[in-house]
Amino acid sequence: MARPGQSHFVDVEGCPIHYLLWPGDDVAADRRGLLLVHGGGAHAHWWSFIAPFLTRDFRVAAIDLSGMGDSGRRADYTAELRAAEISAVIGDARLKAMPFVVGHSFGGFMTMKFAAGQGGEIGGAVIVDSPIRSPEEQARDPHEPPVMGKKRVYDDFETALSRFRLMPAQPCENPFLVEFIGRHSLAEGADGWSWKFDGEAMGSRRFGEPFHEYLQAVSCRAALMFGEKSALVSRDTAAYMSSLMGPEAPIVEIPEARHHVTLDQPLAFVAALRALLQAWVRTE
Repeated sequence: MARPGQSHFVDVEGCPIHYLLWPGDDVAADRRGLLLVHGGGAHAHWWSFIAPFLTRDFRVAAIDLSGMGDSGRRADYTAELRAAEISAVIGDARLKAMPFVVGHSFGGFMTMKFAAGQGGEIGGAVIVDSPIRSPEEQARDPHEPPVMGKKRVYDDFETALSRFRLMPAQPCENPFLVEFIGRHSLAEGADGWSWKFDGEAMGSRRFGEPFHEYLQAVSCRAALMFGEKSALVSRDTAAYMSSLMGPEAPIVEIPEARHHVTLDQPLAFVAALRALLQAWVRTE
């Protein structure tokens, strides 16, 4: 967290898209690019304590998807537009030489969409705890995605910060990370402090697209990482996603992690991601 990313904006179809950039220890080095994509209602700073661990080998950027973080809002949100945002940030941040894309939760779904259509432009896609359940599992245990409640306005920053919660709800043994994220989740308006995300950006249609088809159509190398104790991705879910991705796609379970893998086991996540990406680099 002592190594903050550089703040940048790029326009994507009339909407300013914000991202953070960590160029790497040697800015002049021609290092590989890596883009990090946050979950629903989240923002680029969810990666601020992860990205610096990756700059030894990569030029790293973390995007704010439209309607979230410090990016602008749209009249309508689609996975196709989010894929365009991912593509634009890769270009604007100069993430060179077949970069990798890592997406968590909702960001994983957007990564699936991007990699299905533009997988030939990247070196690989890593999906982190983004659930695609089989019809059998869904019928056996119907599960509705968490709903982002009505946005509230608070009189002061500290009151608002005290109301910050993880979704889905879960304990976290690294509360300083949760507080750090919460501090970057608030914006002051005319009436007080409120959450940065646009309520419409996470509407009920967000899971209406055929993401299982996008995952199956990914045209680059792909991998799934999930938390051992995740409330959203079970081992059955992981097995079904593996069947869509094919036998060559690594499936990595992070011990003791819940849905918010990077909060629960940040160093285990970094180690697993480093190993995965370096293996891909070596076998190109």
